[in-house]
Amino acid sequence: MRASAQLAPRTTLLFGGDIMLCRYVGEMARRKQDPTLPFREIAGRMAAADITFANLESPFSDKGRPVFSGMVFKAEPEMVEGLKLAGIDVVSTANNHARDRDGYGIEYTLKLLADNGIATTGTGATEEEAHTGAVLVRNGIRFGFLGYAQDPNNGNHTDVEPRVCAMDIARMRQDVASMRARADFVVVSMHAGVEYWTKPHPLQKDFAKAAVEAGAKIVVGHHPHVVQPWERIGEAVVFYSLGNLVFDQYERKETRRGMVAEVTVVGTGIADVTTQEVVMADGITRLV
Repeated sequence: MRASAQLAPRTTLLFGGDIMLCRYVGEMARRKQDPTLPFREIAGRMAAADITFANLESPFSDKGRPVFSGMVFKAEPEMVEGLKLAGIDVVSTANNHARDRDGYGIEYTLKLLADNGIATTGTGATEEEAHTGAVLVRNGIRFGFLGYAQDPNNGNHTDVEPRVCAMDIARMRQDVASMRARADFVVVSMHAGVEYWTKPHPLQKDFAKAAVEAGAKIVVGHHPHVVQPWERIGEAVVFYSLGNLVFDQYERKETRRGMVAEVTVVGTGIADVTTQEVVMADGITRLV
């Protein structure tokens, strides 16, 4: 083995799916007076990775009453403690619930996460910042993250919010090209597909293929709330949907279960991929 290969740094990236920190999840944490409750059983596994990523489905806000039901989400500020306990380093905030607390929620969420040492991608204080993404350095390697949502409006808005990155292949290609000038390894997140479909929609496959062609090494998907297959495309890896990570969709067996995926990167190449199932009940997520 060549010396350069022996010295190549080894970095572990852990990916999870949708995180929703209100409704029954938030209610259980409130009853137990423990905002870290949803992550207690999985925190050790998640925090062990060099970089841990997930999709944050519920914006934070300090305005209004706690949300214990309904389809317009709001996480209480103290619930950020669970993300910290789990060692989550970066989240995508580009999803169909990004605007649930309007512009204030976008800004408040970004500030709260930044104040707690959690990087964000997919939304920003400005359109430019949203498309800039986040760069985290581990073992001397710069890992860049970009995030996009298929439907930022979720049927609740008629205008366009440019501070939430929409899934536009041409714009994504530009963003990846820009990111490659600042990062050695690019990850693209897509909040896309059809809810409860166990196979990826052509839109997911087209977007993922375009991202890989643009230079992404990993494409990670969420939104269907169920696990979908993953595959290798050349030297890249695509996870079409990791399902739920923290959620209260207990009515279906498939939505109670999700998947975390660990990718081992040696230098700037993918050396190994492993997956592990998680299961949700009573506002708590556990490893299977």
